[in-house]
Amino acid sequence: MTAICLETPRLLLRPHTMSDLTDFYALNSVWEVVKYTGDAPMQRWEEAKKVLQEVIFPQYERYGHGRMAVILKKTGEYLGWCGLKYLEEENEIDVGYRFSEAHWGKGYATESAKICLNDGFVRLQLQRVIGEIDTENAASRQVLLKCGMTFVKKYQTPIIEPNDWLEQYWLERPNFIKNNLYL
Repeated sequence: MTAICLETPRLLLRPHTMSDLTDFYALNSVWEVVKYTGDAPMQRWEEAKKVLQEVIFPQYERYGHGRMAVILKKTGEYLGWCGLKYLEEENEIDVGYRFSEAHWGKGYATESAKICLNDGFVRLQLQRVIGEIDTENAASRQVLLKCGMTFVKKYQTPIIEPNDWLEQYWLERPNFIKNNLYL
């Protein structure tokens, strides 16, 4: 199963390709972009290539979804990524997004997350999608809330830092349908 392209009025979401390596690396090498994610900034191109080849590309084939390149339709510019990801350790599907600082505050994360959730519930017939954020990441919290997700729990994780807290949000299929969140 392969991921498909998704579109909004402003954005094109498509599977990453190796031609995105430069942009993917540039995005993930900036501390401000990754500071709430648990990922260290990438230091070498090889790290970006490995993530694309070993994490992102296999998700497309196995599950029909994944972290998609987000392209501004007007200019063709790579803005960042957004998409669904299967979390094996939790047996959950997560919605995630990451954009370069120049594109923060323009609604791209919410717009792209909504189309990914729509695809998950309509095409893939998922029953639930989760979102997990660092408790200090107010901007990501607002994205999840604007997408109709509901706060479920706050928990401590040693993955990011020993005393760091995460918040988990859910959107379940019946609420997606009941609240007419279709795009």
